[in-house]
Amino acid sequence: MISKTANLKTLLLSAVMTLSCAAFSVAQTVPSPEDVYGFRVGADYKLADYSQIEDYLSQLDAASNRVKKIEIGETVLGRKMYLLFISTEENLAQLDKWKDISTKLARVQVGDEEAVKLSEEGKAIVWVDGGMHSTELAHGQMTSELAYTLATSETAEMQKIRENVITLLMPVMNPDGLDIVVDWYRKNQGTAYETSRPPILYHYYMGHDNNRDWFMNIMPETYNVTKILYNEWYPQIVYNHHQSSPSWTKISLPPYADPVNPRIHPAITAGVSEVGSAMTKRFSLENMPGAIADNFYTMFWNGGGRTVPYYHNMIGILTETGHTTPTPRFYDPEKLPKTVAGGTPTDGTDIMYPDPWKGGESHFRDAVDYMLTATWATLDLAADRKSNYLHNIYKMGKSAVEKGTAEDLFAYIISKEQWDSFEAVNLVNVLLQGGIEIEKATKDFTVNGKEYEEGSYVIYTAQAFRPYLLDLMEKQNYPTRFQYPGGPPDTPYDLAGWTLPMQMGIDVDKIAESFEAPTEKVTNLVEYYEGDVNRNGAFGYALSVNTNASVVATNKVLKAGGTAYKSMTEFKAGKETFPAGSYIVSGEKEMMESLADEYGLKFTGLSAKPEVQLKKIHLPKVGLYKSWVANMDEGWTRFVMDEYEFDMDTLHDADIKTKDLSQYDAIIIPSQRPSSILHGHSNLSMPEKFTGGIGLKGSVALSDYMEEGGTLIAFDAASNFVIEQFGLPLRDAVASADSKDFFIPGSLIKAGIDTSHPLAFGMKDTVAVSFNRSRAFTINKQSKKGEGGEEDIKDAPAPEVEVIATYAAKDLLMSGWAMGEEKYIAKKPAMVKAKYGKGSAILFAFRPQFRAQPRGTYKLIFNAIYEGASE
Repeated sequence: MISKTANLKTLLLSAVMTLSCAAFSVAQTVPSPEDVYGFRVGADYKLADYSQIEDYLSQLDAASNRVKKIEIGETVLGRKMYLLFISTEENLAQLDKWKDISTKLARVQVGDEEAVKLSEEGKAIVWVDGGMHSTELAHGQMTSELAYTLATSETAEMQKIRENVITLLMPVMNPDGLDIVVDWYRKNQGTAYETSRPPILYHYYMGHDNNRDWFMNIMPETYNVTKILYNEWYPQIVYNHHQSSPSWTKISLPPYADPVNPRIHPAITAGVSEVGSAMTKRFSLENMPGAIADNFYTMFWNGGGRTVPYYHNMIGILTETGHTTPTPRFYDPEKLPKTVAGGTPTDGTDIMYPDPWKGGESHFRDAVDYMLTATWATLDLAADRKSNYLHNIYKMGKSAVEKGTAEDLFAYIISKEQWDSFEAVNLVNVLLQGGIEIEKATKDFTVNGKEYEEGSYVIYTAQAFRPYLLDLMEKQNYPTRFQYPGGPPDTPYDLAGWTLPMQMGIDVDKIAESFEAPTEKVTNLVEYYEGDVNRNGAFGYALSVNTNASVVATNKVLKAGGTAYKSMTEFKAGKETFPAGSYIVSGEKEMMESLADEYGLKFTGLSAKPEVQLKKIHLPKVGLYKSWVANMDEGWTRFVMDEYEFDMDTLHDADIKTKDLSQYDAIIIPSQRPSSILHGHSNLSMPEKFTGGIGLKGSVALSDYMEEGGTLIAFDAASNFVIEQFGLPLRDAVASADSKDFFIPGSLIKAGIDTSHPLAFGMKDTVAVSFNRSRAFTINKQSKKGEGGEEDIKDAPAPEVEVIATYAAKDLLMSGWAMGEEKYIAKKPAMVKAKYGKGSAILFAFRPQFRAQPRGTYKLIFNAIYEGASE
């Protein structure tokens, strides 16, 4: 007879064998990345391209009931973007339930008692992505192994994670860029250029700035992800993988550096540090040295993949892992520096770098291992504290709602009556995309004696994402900080000021006290206000120059074979007055009606030519300089040209030197250092085709182009190139300024506009310009020989230079941080037109199209282009 104890042992052994067999079966039937790629993830000299990754994701999805793959949209170039949900089979069968719980808690749609219940019942939602910077190669490879391990491993930890966490895994955030960089690496493998970077942007328009688009959501890649994060799933943790860490370290992680934006809930700051602590502890226990914290990255700027979550009460995590290339490297331990990352000691005495890496061989696989380890630490923490994280996001959201009713900012109103209603609607959509709750007036109403039309937008501040709303709508006050007493300023991470109504030229009313208005909640992105085509247009249809939309409409009419004029003075049509610079277009009425509907434009028919000076314009042909030194400002400029339907050619160095430039109505040189424009890549740094710059031959060609009547437009740093190469009577007023005395990182600066000048038609007389380590101009004074042969300096500026924009005399800083602004740039020209032969150079001391954000200065570009296209 078998004893009960023996029988129990047999049953337990049988159960263990069954589970082991099940685990073995899962591992056998679910393909690993190595099965599909033919090499281990992170192997030296090996990379999977996006088609291989797509293939693997499809096989993993088909083979595992713990993985669900969905398509969330397409990239700029049409590649599909995928998101994986990884959890238990039972959890995946109830995704709608977990999403509903996460939504109710994040949006504060329940009371305290229900919130506690849902926090216990729900699952932690954690977003992990394979990065967006394609030259940082490891993270796009690593996610395949992460998905496989999380789906198949039967360790107690992985089972716990699957049970308590819904992992939202974004395998590759920038598929287009992945293929660009993988193709470049493969082509140059085994050559001196094996570890070089491609000579083109790895995002079609933005390049590295694809991590700078997270509140504008201009590109489909960011929009597709934003929709998941802030309008559907509301993860409590958003983990952004990046590379690379400081030299001689392995990974940079939280806690981050000062300062922190005071609009972020302090629990987020603590939560970020908590995740960083879990990572550091795990690295230490797994004998993985080289984890450093408190390194450069701050929590002030709003606009990055890991910073925008802060303003949505989500813990945003960025790690920067070393070794970006599949090519191995050796770090000689004898050459270990005494400090890294700007002064952190490597002897283990620094609390933020307690376990230094001492050097030796470094491989691509190391980066994969460090990324995986950091991810496991994050997911393990989320699994252990899932109820806490769910309840915390509710409590932070509730606090935001309470502040909206207790503090002296009740609501914003975006009136229907705007200088540019087209951009006002764009602002509303930017906020909606970011998860802000907005109401639209169903009737006219009055607040504080001011009347608002039906269709105006009301944004109450009592909402969960109030920090995000206020941070985009209010000015930034970046703290004055220095690297050390008496030293240079401590450079902010990215921008110091970005206030959207200022950049976009939108009037927003701030209402302190509560009021009631007849409104309905906006549930989808809004359309432009209703357009109109009124009266017969025998001569044509007038469009106000005040709205940016008139430009895209005019270009579309011209592309369709219509005609267009630009008025040189204001004129009346019936009871309506059109400002100087307005457009008169003619073409099929059906097309005008279509454009009116698409852009909310008002076309006013003209039965006869108005009694005003008109300049006929043709569809401008624009040449856009594109250096082989990949330049994000070029990408953004190209985007604006495409968005507004300009006919545009890309001009590389060889094109500038050899092409017939007279075919271009305007040539634009985006912001780029003069030496980079002139010389490009050095001969030994890249394949020969991509070396060199414009050179002397290109400069002569541009000179001839202007001499014969061409219009050359230069932005920011490129204006110095034009001044230096063509001997213009100008100089950069801040070129020799010491940063201790003059310092304006990315901030918004007030400028006055001469609205009577044709290049400023349609502009407000005061605007915010995007000043990013930018410049100001000084116009050289004329000189002549006096009777005694001595040089006599005139006070008047050179007559061939016209000033269109000037930095304000006082109160220059509108948002951000500025030092020495009144001394160095106050009252100095910010945009000029310099006559050159029969043509001209139009120079901007700033970037009027910076990241496609400052819509209020777009018209300065458009007018400059149309001047070259005027007949």
